[in-house]
Amino acid sequence: MAVDPRRTRPLWATATAVLALAALSACGGSGGADPVGAPATSSAATSSAAAPTAVVPTDAAPPPAKGKLRGYGTVRQLSETADLVVRGEVEPAGFRVDEVLRAANGASVNAGARITLASLPAGVPDMAHMSTLEPGQVAVLYLAKDPAASTFRTLSGDFGVFDVTGAGDDAVAASRSQAMAVSGLVTEDPAASGHGFRTTLGQLRAVADQVE
Repeated sequence: MAVDPRRTRPLWATATAVLALAALSACGGSGGADPVGAPATSSAATSSAAAPTAVVPTDAAPPPAKGKLRGYGTVRQLSETADLVVRGEVEPAGFRVDEVLRAANGASVNAGARITLASLPAGVPDMAHMSTLEPGQVAVLYLAKDPAASTFRTLSGDFGVFDVTGAGDDAVAASRSQAMAVSGLVTEDPAASGHGFRTTLGQLRAVADQVE
């Protein structure tokens, strides 16, 4: 028996509408499902991110120079620091003391005595800039006593050496070094720093007398 197409079209349309409604109902029912969240981070990854990163220095600071010499700004500072301040003459075997301007901290030397001078400790960076005391030179020396031996060293090398020319209080006393020298008797003079220092033997005596 033949089927009239006009009768099947309404049935097909009805079936299509029912399927569409079912599909919409299924989509709406999924609304109660959990939303898709961000990917979970493992506890190991979290710990790794939270832990601070240790900083390892690559270039360690160099240690301070061993035996670096102290600088002095005034004759008074030299006089206060020195164990012994003497005037005399350099000899082949030491230093002949002609006058004691000051003795402190147990240093005991009389005029006419001869003392042994020691060089700066090995390894002091400033040794390359130090002069040498030669026999026949007349000088005022500001000295530190070696606690382990009966020898003396000039304070900070050339800082503790004044070459003396002439006699009496008016004799000229000039710093051995231009750069490693004080800049005043009791007060520093920044303008004179690095240019050497000249005074008189009488002034060195006077400053030494003022120091207790």
